[in-house]
Amino acid sequence: MTLRRGFKAEAEREAARVRKELGLASHDRLDPRDLAKHLGVSIVDAGELVDVAELEDLERLQAFAFSAATFEIEQRKIIVVSPLRNTGRQNSDIAHELAHVMLKHDLSEIREVDGMPFRTCKPDEEEEATAFGGTLLLPRPLLLSAARRQASIEQIANQYDVTVEMARFRYNTTGVAKQAMSRNS
Repeated sequence: MTLRRGFKAEAEREAARVRKELGLASHDRLDPRDLAKHLGVSIVDAGELVDVAELEDLERLQAFAFSAATFEIEQRKIIVVSPLRNTGRQNSDIAHELAHVMLKHDLSEIREVDGMPFRTCKPDEEEEATAFGGTLLLPRPLLLSAARRQASIEQIANQYDVTVEMARFRYNTTGVAKQAMSRNS
């Protein structure tokens, strides 16, 4: 899948707008829980809804089967997040789910897995949520600032409380890696 033309630029503009509303500079760390509160979206730890042992059983059956999901109950958006994930992964998961909300994706596609119906988004909407969620956490200006400081991917992940995988994904897909290399040459 490929994002529609102009989506990445729109995502960067929207991330900058949201950061401004939250009083954050482009290089400040965004806590997705603060963004959720700003948007009126509740965050619930799945451990408050089911026994954590059941989540661990699910994890043993299929690693990463559940990280986060968005529900709409009585016109309220609620994101349920797995307590089995570290903070960096939870932040990425919450940002991904908030991206679905902000992009007004419709959870109308139903897929059956072993006879159980699951509501989900279309694959192109999943790709948009992944891209926009990453942009919310690590917008291009933030990454350029980190590149100028010669911060490593690990340092970026630690400073902005995201996974190393997310930091690497954003660093590489924004073109910052190439731009930083050309400046250092």
